[in-house]
Amino acid sequence: MVPVRHGRRGLGAAAVVGAVLLLGVAGCGGSGTKAKGSGTPAAATTAAPSPSARPVMPGLVGLTSADADAAVAKLGEAKVEARSAYADVALAPDHPQWTVCFQTPAAGAELAGPTAVELSLTAPGTPCPEKAGASLKPSKAPAKTPTIAPTRAPAPTEAATEPPATGGGGSSVYYRTCADAKAAGAAPIRRGQPGYGKHLDRDNDGIACDK
Repeated sequence: MVPVRHGRRGLGAAAVVGAVLLLGVAGCGGSGTKAKGSGTPAAATTAAPSPSARPVMPGLVGLTSADADAAVAKLGEAKVEARSAYADVALAPDHPQWTVCFQTPAAGAELAGPTAVELSLTAPGTPCPEKAGASLKPSKAPAKTPTIAPTRAPAPTEAATEPPATGGGGSSVYYRTCADAKAAGAAPIRRGQPGYGKHLDRDNDGIACDK
């Protein structure tokens, strides 16, 4: 009877040991799974290097020529071309203190390769013009108004302004003097002809302006 009891106890102990082993395996599997999930992440893919950004034109308006030159020098291959902002003012050979009024390219423009930067400058104390190339001292001479010669109305003929003389030929032609009749090529004028008048026939011989 003793051996039988001893065998049952051995089986019970074996069962307990087996259960502990199963729990340990399960625990190890869980921790293993957790370790697998929280393992070292895969190395991140290396991004391709982005192309270098193009230089951007800085704002130069309002700066002195010297400061603008220094700003352009930082762009690399850009070259400054300075000129006077006024058409009638020459750019001084030494102009570091002249002020930038206009720039090309405009501020914020992207520069591709070698660039010529055009700067329009004014002397210290001189305001900027409304547009590049304007005149600082416009001509004060008033614009010449074309003179139009007055048109003279034709002098009215004697025939149109004087009534016909009594005793004439009934014509509306009238000559105040023989000089007028001769100037018109009508002298001498016989009685009855256009333009004849007694005031022109001094000798009353029927022929006016015959002398």
